[in-house]
Amino acid sequence: MGVMKWLVIFFLLDIGSQTADASGIPVSVFSATSKTIIVRWQRVTGASSYKVTIALQSSPSTAVSFATFGENTVMGSLNGLSPNNIYVYTVEALDGSMTVVDSGTGQHTTAPEVMDPIENVKPKDSTTMIVEFTPSTGASEYIVRVQNNDGFFREDTVLMSPAEIENLTPFTSYSFSIMAVNSGGRSQPSLSVTGKTVLPPPVLETSSPSNSSIIVSWDPIPHAVQYSVYLHLLGSDEIIKRNTSNTNLTVYDLEPGSLYMIKGCAWDPEDRKGEPSSYVNQTTRPPTPVDVTVSVTHNQGQAGLLVSWSLDREVYGVIDYHVMSDHNLMCNSSSDSCILSPVGCGEVHSIQVTASNDAGPSYPSSPTVFITFPCPPESLAIQETAPENCTLSWDSVEYADSYRAYFKNGAGEEEICNTTGNNCTFHCECGYQYLMMVTAINQAGESPKGMTLNYTTVPCCPEDVSVSLVSTDTLEIMWEASRGADLYETRAADNLEDIRCNDTAPVCALSDLTCDRSYSVVVIPCNDVSGCNHNCGAHTKDTAPCTPEDVTVNQQSDSSLTVSWTGTNRAATYTVSAVGDGDVYTCSDPGSSCDITGLPCGCTFEVSVKANSTAGQSLPSFSHSVETEPCCPDSLSVDQVTQAMTNVSWSHAKGAYSFITSLTSSRGHARCHTEDSHCLMGCITCGTNYTVTMKAYSQSGRMSNCTYQGFSSSICCPSGVRLYKLSNNSLRVFWRSSGSMHNYNVELMGANRNYTCQANAGHSSCDIDIVQCGDVYRVVVAPVTPEGTVVPFCAQRMYSVTCLDSVVGSVIYRGKRSVE
Repeated sequence: MGVMKWLVIFFLLDIGSQTADASGIPVSVFSATSKTIIVRWQRVTGASSYKVTIALQSSPSTAVSFATFGENTVMGSLNGLSPNNIYVYTVEALDGSMTVVDSGTGQHTTAPEVMDPIENVKPKDSTTMIVEFTPSTGASEYIVRVQNNDGFFREDTVLMSPAEIENLTPFTSYSFSIMAVNSGGRSQPSLSVTGKTVLPPPVLETSSPSNSSIIVSWDPIPHAVQYSVYLHLLGSDEIIKRNTSNTNLTVYDLEPGSLYMIKGCAWDPEDRKGEPSSYVNQTTRPPTPVDVTVSVTHNQGQAGLLVSWSLDREVYGVIDYHVMSDHNLMCNSSSDSCILSPVGCGEVHSIQVTASNDAGPSYPSSPTVFITFPCPPESLAIQETAPENCTLSWDSVEYADSYRAYFKNGAGEEEICNTTGNNCTFHCECGYQYLMMVTAINQAGESPKGMTLNYTTVPCCPEDVSVSLVSTDTLEIMWEASRGADLYETRAADNLEDIRCNDTAPVCALSDLTCDRSYSVVVIPCNDVSGCNHNCGAHTKDTAPCTPEDVTVNQQSDSSLTVSWTGTNRAATYTVSAVGDGDVYTCSDPGSSCDITGLPCGCTFEVSVKANSTAGQSLPSFSHSVETEPCCPDSLSVDQVTQAMTNVSWSHAKGAYSFITSLTSSRGHARCHTEDSHCLMGCITCGTNYTVTMKAYSQSGRMSNCTYQGFSSSICCPSGVRLYKLSNNSLRVFWRSSGSMHNYNVELMGANRNYTCQANAGHSSCDIDIVQCGDVYRVVVAPVTPEGTVVPFCAQRMYSVTCLDSVVGSVIYRGKRSVE
């Protein structure tokens, strides 16, 4: 305040000095108010007093105020003046006789009257207030004084109403008063009024997470209780307003790919709207591309996929597109098409298009699946399926809808075949060369050219073929050489065999043929390029009679054999010979079997058959080694080892190499098969009478049935053996009887003492008195045979007998085996 006051004073001094008389006493105005002027002068030599007189400029001869001052005074105040008037003042230096020694004159204006309080104070923004006031007559400018409760003080000079007071603190209360200023000075301050700045604007940050939404965020503003966000769509009158108490806001359902101008403001607790922010431009992400189409394009021999698309609406700004295939191919474009390159045949591409702008990428389009042109067929193969007809075949190609085959002969003539299958038939002649190629076709186009098959047709069939029989198992074949043949394969075949001969000469001998057969003989011409011609005609020829086959030997009894065979020859007689142990046994028959009798048991014979006819005798058939039935053992014994197992043994038997011994009863049977002279036999039922039989086998499988004296198994052991506690340190052994009327022997065996008791037939329990507790006992219950012996095979059970004080506490089952 002091600096501003002195600036005003110096300004008034300068004005006073400028209006003083150029001659006489130098006078000036030190200060002035609306009702007072203080005049200053210099001392005059010889003056004993000074008289100051002031009058209105409009009536200079009429003094409105005067005052006299002593000789040492150089400043005096004149009061009672009127505001905002021009006054003329005069200073006269008087000597002792009150005579004017010298004088000086000047003029000055009084300050304006105190103004009315400021009419209105309102915020323009968070740092600027607008003050409105009634102008004061004669004022050249005004001074607005601004203060707050924190010691802030400032005076701003303004020229008119309304006036803006800037550089204030947001959300702060200020008092405002006003002073009028003219050339004479400034008035006293008016009564103050109070005004408060509003909240500052939020600093907005925006982004677009999708094509229909925008996220707006800002730092919190002190004292703000709510925020308003306004979105203005470019090119539209639509304004979207959203209120929130948070410092971020997501606005949905916006236009994709559109520019929104966004501003915001804060609201203070007094429900006053703060300064709005500057506009922030934010574009929503573009819409997802639609109508994606794909086609194949070629450039400089390289294939690619031309991908085209569109947007379903107009968008703002520059849109870039990104195209990607799941084959790691991608391309970028600012137009509505793009080429993915390179691509190959038979590829299945899943393609998506994404649109991007400054806000980010759109959602990718729905995957568009596109199958490229098929790969060329592979594994081309040619086959001459009929005379002068060649069938070209190939492997089916994935994603192919049809095929086109090209067939060109050595003369330059070309045939084309279109098919949906995997073969085509062309006209071809034997012994010539052809070129073939196949392409695959689908909706994307035709495959690249694949392999070219260079094929020479099969050689022509030989002519003048002759077949003759030169021995019982050999045919000689001769023919004329054929066109295109480098090698001949001669084949003689019937239903059972196929004999071949390869030679470069037009003659061949086929030997080791089967006798008495009708053979189909064919000569197949071949070369190294095209292979063999399998379409040549066959010639039929018969071989000589055969040796008997399928010889079988069956033993009809211990001493007789029946020998049978298969004879396909016409009018043949057959002789059977059996040779063994230095003896020969024979029989003859024109049919297919005969019998040899009187053979001893346990012997081995070699048996063969020969065929005889007018053409001679056949080679003997393969011999069969035949054994007569083996001899039965002279003796056999059965010894029982356990309740369910026996040991069977027997004496030597001539010609026997294995044995099956059986124990048979109405309650089941047991059997063992062995090469030894004894065996263990399980699954024996106790208390059962068995029939004992044996089957003795030779090496060839011949069998002898042998019968021996019967066998009776031991008495059955009881089941469900249990041990129970009785009173007075007694125990009861209980069991389930096997049903036989036998006495039973019970043994209770412990580590320290053993106990026994017996039960007569029909009883199923037995009591043992005064048993020592605290021991583990083995319990065995076994029947007694009529001879008085105890069956030794019955199982034992383990029980723990615990003590309660000095008597038996409890009986605990421990299982069938010792736990030690």
